[in-house]
Amino acid sequence: MLPPGTFAGSVVAITGGGTGLGKAMAIEFARLGAAVAILSRKAEQRQRGIRAVEAAGGRACGAEVDVRQPEQIARAFDEVERELGPVDVLVNNAAGNFPVVSEDLSPNGWRAVTQIVLDGTWFCSHELAARRIAAGKPGAILNIGATYALAGGPGAVHSAAAKAGVHNLTMTLAVEWAHHGIRVNELMPGMFPHEDMAPQMRANRPEGYGEAGKQIPAGRVGRLHELGWAATYLCSPYAAYVSGHTFVIDGANWLRRGLQMPEYKPVREQIRVRPVR
Repeated sequence: MLPPGTFAGSVVAITGGGTGLGKAMAIEFARLGAAVAILSRKAEQRQRGIRAVEAAGGRACGAEVDVRQPEQIARAFDEVERELGPVDVLVNNAAGNFPVVSEDLSPNGWRAVTQIVLDGTWFCSHELAARRIAAGKPGAILNIGATYALAGGPGAVHSAAAKAGVHNLTMTLAVEWAHHGIRVNELMPGMFPHEDMAPQMRANRPEGYGEAGKQIPAGRVGRLHELGWAATYLCSPYAAYVSGHTFVIDGANWLRRGLQMPEYKPVREQIRVRPVR
C-alpha cells in the first residue's frame, strides 16, 4: 500500500511480534524497509518472528521481555538499540485473553490479562517516549485495541476493561506527547484468523472459521496483510498529522444492527470451555 522504502532507516519494536497479528504486522513493516525488533517472553516465538521478517527481506532481532516489568522493558530497548539502532516506532501488540463468565473469573485471571494489556501498553509507551523526548526525536506508537472496549465485552470482562483503558490512554498520550512529535494511534482489528490462535479461543469455535464471514457485513474475515497495511500506514510519514485516532478494521462488524436481533443466550451458554485458574 505504501511506497517501497517508506520505513528505511526506522527501527520498529513489536511486542508479541513473533506470532499471529504481531508477526503479520512485522512482515509488512519489513517489506517497507524497517528493521524490526521482536519483543517477547519466549525464545521460540522471537525466532519465529525473526525468521518471518528476514524472509520478507528485512533485518531483525529479538529481545526477551515481560511487558509487565518496566526494568525488563528498559533492558530490551537497550538491547535493540545495540543491535539495530534506537527504536522510533512501537507497536503495543502483546495481549492476553480467554473466554470466561465474569462471575467465574479469579483475581489471578483478571490480573493476568489486565497487567499485560493495560500495564504493559503503558510501560512500553512510557519507555519509548522517554527515550525519544530525551533525544529530541519524533516517534510513533500504535496500540492494538478491540471494539468491545467501545461497546462492552460479555465473556471477556478482563480484556474489555483493559482495552478500554488502552483506548483512553491512546487519546490522552496523543495530546500530551504531540508537541514532542510523538504520535499515538490505535488499531482495532476485527476477526483475523491465524495459525497461532490460543487453544481456548479455538475451542469456542470447533467448527473453525470457514463460515465466520457469514456473520460479518463485509461477507468475509480479515486477511492478515490488510491488518499490516493499516498498521504501517498509521505509523508512517504519510500519517504525520494523524494522532489520537482509532482505526477500526473489521468489515463494519462492530456496527452491525439488525431489524430483528437474534435470541439472547447467556454468556455461560456461549462459552464452551471453562476458565483456567
